[in-house]
Amino acid sequence: MEEYGSALILGYGRSGRAAERLLQAEGCQTRVLARELAGAPEVAQLLAENTFDVCVVSPGFSVSSPWVCAVRDSGVPLISELELGWSRHRGKTVAVTGSNGKSTAVKWICELLQAAGKKAAIGGNYGIPACETVLDQPDLEWLVLEVSSFQLETVRDFSADVAVLLNLLPNHLDRHGTMACYRGAKARIFGAVASGACVVPVDLLDSIRDLVPGTRDWITFGDSPSADYCFSNGHVSGIGGATLDLSATLFESPILGACTGAAVAAVAVACGIDLAFAESAARSFRPLPHRLERLGEIDGVVYVDDSKATNLAAMAAALAACGENIHLIAGGLPKESDYTFVKEILAQRVRSIYVIGQASGAMFQAWSGVCPCVECGTLEEAFGAATRAARAGETVLLSPGCASFDQFGSFEERGDCFKKLFIGQEHATNGASSRK
Repeated sequence: MEEYGSALILGYGRSGRAAERLLQAEGCQTRVLARELAGAPEVAQLLAENTFDVCVVSPGFSVSSPWVCAVRDSGVPLISELELGWSRHRGKTVAVTGSNGKSTAVKWICELLQAAGKKAAIGGNYGIPACETVLDQPDLEWLVLEVSSFQLETVRDFSADVAVLLNLLPNHLDRHGTMACYRGAKARIFGAVASGACVVPVDLLDSIRDLVPGTRDWITFGDSPSADYCFSNGHVSGIGGATLDLSATLFESPILGACTGAAVAAVAVACGIDLAFAESAARSFRPLPHRLERLGEIDGVVYVDDSKATNLAAMAAALAACGENIHLIAGGLPKESDYTFVKEILAQRVRSIYVIGQASGAMFQAWSGVCPCVECGTLEEAFGAATRAARAGETVLLSPGCASFDQFGSFEERGDCFKKLFIGQEHATNGASSRK
């Protein structure tokens, strides 16, 4: 574990504050730069006047940020907050990345480890910085990290005992530029030096293996019989005859089963945990808010909050999971420009689309020939229009396929707004029924 006498911290959100707290607990002198307090000249002057052993970078700063470039040019080593926290952890680590489904997988992995009697906790992109987790729980046996591509850009020595890539779909190209760069960032989860198990989708094995140095213990998963852990008909079959029964759980659908279900089975075995604990945790699993969260029914219409779907691939997965006769609310701040690849599933599953936010014009142009499409502007207007159109046996689904920052502060705020609209409609409907 490398110790530091002085550190510069870029960013003072939750990650930056957690890094500062950890370093100061070790006696390190820290300086913090936040975007709202300084600009490029202040960074250059600070670097010229001070000597730092390390710079801890919050995930909001890309490697091309002028601040990060200035630090790199000055010769100060860069590490991510994630790596700083991980380096202070004395136990073992599971690290999970992917375009979609990371939080759900991390929650299930942590719960199956706890079911097996292990002391495990979550950190990273899940919302709890790694520095915070390890500082508050120094005796953890297992640290379970959700890892974003942003965090992986500045890792150096990070290496997990079990590293997982769930999937790789177009996402964050506004930051990474190309799929090749995005793939390269994700591949960094497997570390610069061979160490533990590397869990990957069977169809991505060759492309990822080419990006990772050294000989690794590759373990594959998916719905192909060639995968080490194969999902089929609600069950995962694995190495050595291991089986995981996911029937009648959240993970029995082909979408979740072939990705999250098969991957988590591989992780459990790699961690030395009996799959009975994975099954037990799956059966007691409570979905996270805003991830295909079933809010309830009003007059036979099901309402589903999937506000976390901030890219089109996540929206397509939600449509596949919600059956047919869907009234879709989509839109927001676009992260992609090609809306055509979801046309087929829209035609198969969706009765009508209600688009909102900055992406609404482009979505309307791309999709209005597939099924009825209405530009609504706001979530409130879209909710009302979808509710009026939906009939018993159908579904109103919020799955935006976009970021939220044009109209909301976060995907959570967007989902909470949808939930409030649902509750308001539920009360209005129940009140009208009671007056009859």
